[in-house]
Amino acid sequence: MKLTLFTDYAMRTLLYLGARPERLCSIGEVAKAYRISQNHLMKVVVELVRSGHVESVRGRSGGIRLGMPPEEINVGAVVRHTEDGFDLVDCGSCIVAPACGLTGVLKEALGAFMAVLDRYTLADLLAKRGDIAAIFASQEISALDAAPIRKRRQELALQKEA
Repeated sequence: MKLTLFTDYAMRTLLYLGARPERLCSIGEVAKAYRISQNHLMKVVVELVRSGHVESVRGRSGGIRLGMPPEEINVGAVVRHTEDGFDLVDCGSCIVAPACGLTGVLKEALGAFMAVLDRYTLADLLAKRGDIAAIFASQEISALDAAPIRKRRQELALQKEA
């Protein structure tokens, strides 16, 4: 089974916000940290706000943060909310579906998959919160270190054009 990018981005956003509970974050910041589309992430965040998993604060110093404690954000519930459907195969159009045992087996497998996700909360995923925050911090530092290099390259390119 493969989850959609929507669900992937939703979980990534929750992890990012959970690793930074002390402050508001921007959608651009989250997108940059994961190197993903800000436009697509906006749609994901809107849905997470609707569901109450994320809180949005408007205004100049606004941003987003978790809408509830990580212990209350169930991974299975988030996946169910962000996925359109869980049909692993299209049995409805198959001529042998009424006599086939695969449908029941797949339904059982999906149930087991969701049962595992239901056992975990965002807090469980953030058990190594310091490690997650450190990874993001090291990315931010390396991006800052690269900024003067990028600026110098741009200056050289402009000089060549002139």
